[in-house]
Order: sequence, then C-alpha cells, then structure tokens
Amino acid sequence: MTILDAQDVSFAYGDDLVLDGVTFSLDAGEFVALVGPNGSGKSTLLRVLLGLLRPTAGQVRVFGEDPRQLHDRWRLGYVPQRPALAREVPASVQEVVAAGRLARTGWRGRMGPADRIAIDHALEAVALRDLRDRPVSELSGGQQQRSFIAKALASEPELLVLDEPVAGVDAESQKRFADSLTHLVDEHGAGVLLVSHELGSVVHALDRVIVLKKKILFDGPPSELSGTGVTLGVGQAHLPLWLEGLG
Repeated sequence: MTILDAQDVSFAYGDDLVLDGVTFSLDAGEFVALVGPNGSGKSTLLRVLLGLLRPTAGQVRVFGEDPRQLHDRWRLGYVPQRPALAREVPASVQEVVAAGRLARTGWRGRMGPADRIAIDHALEAVALRDLRDRPVSELSGGQQQRSFIAKALASEPELLVLDEPVAGVDAESQKRFADSLTHLVDEHGAGVLLVSHELGSVVHALDRVIVLKKKILFDGPPSELSGTGVTLGVGQAHLPLWLEGLG
C-alpha cells in the first residue's frame, strides 16, 4: 500500500526554483533513503511532504490525504535534526517518550496497559530502558537523539520521516539507531524515509536510495547505485562530491 505519494512536485522561493518536478512514492514496509548535496532541496522537500510548505506545483498525498489536513497525525512520525531541548526543562527520558504516545491517545486520554507497553517497547528499541528516569538534558548527544527517536516510535507511526538524525553521533548510537529503524519496518510494517549523509549504518537495510538535486537523479536499490561506482558508506565530507557528478 502506498502511504506517501509525491507527483510532479515543484517549489520555488520567489524566482529561485528549489524543486523541479519531483515524483516518487513510498510503500508500507519500505525503507528509503533520500540523499543529495547541500542545497539540493532535501529540507524543502521534507517540509512539503510534511505539509509545512505548499508546493508551487504538483501534489503530495500522505495516506491518501493532503498532509496539511491529515486527520490522524500520529500515523506520521517526524524526527528533526538534533531537536533542541531547553536545559531548564527537567523532563526525563520516559516523559519525553510518553509525550510521543500522547500524540496517538490524545492529551485528555488516560494511558492504559497498551500505552505503557508501547512506551517500554520504544525505550527498548533504542536501548534506553535503563536510563528512563534520567533527565534528558543530562544525556549525551547520541542518547538524546535516541530518546527523540523513541518518542516518535511510541506513537507506532505508519510512516516515519527523519532528517539527518545521526549527524555527529557516535558509531554505537548510529548502530542502535539503525536497529530501531529496521525493527519498525520489519516488526510493524511501517514505511521509513531517512534523509542522511551517513548511510553506512543502514545501507544493508535500505530498499531504495533516492538522489535529489532539484530533480530526482536516481531512484532505485542501493546495489544498483553501488554498481555505478558509488560507495554509500562514506562520511558527510565526501558524499556531496560524488553526488555532484550524478546527472
């Protein structure tokens, strides 16, 4: 089942055309990476897909609906790049993750056994169960990011969108992150759209890689992209260089 569909999407800031006729779809149970050099339009495309920007042309459908009018928002999970958490907010890891569950149950609803199980499951998926009572502000950068991934997982989204979630995060946290995403896809049948320069930890699990540079230059399995001489497990400093040569 197609859960995300972009058809001939274009977007411009004034006279500056950032996206030009972008068309792709993502199915339930599919793990897709979106890559491109700096300034390729990735962040703008994400904002259009999430309903934060209206496309200049074309249309986007999430679960068959306009993302700006999506009824069950919990079905769409989003993890931005290194979310900021005010140091004066004494929220524990469990409280942050539980807030994600409330996106599904509603702020007025009381949490039941199923909700607590989902929260425990999310904490376990990112290996933070032993730190559940620790203030998030006291965690390392990688642990903080895993807590926000767990927050998104707690709502049991059917589509999870992540924007550079492991930029600057240590290797062990990247592995935990990759395991949590494959768990969401394999065990829950969710779709995942990952924007990242660092694909080394997840390349083995990807179904497709989409290369964006205003237009889509490539959309296919990692093996086909690797066949062109591209090495996907490279660092952020190198990735834009080979992307510049595509198309």
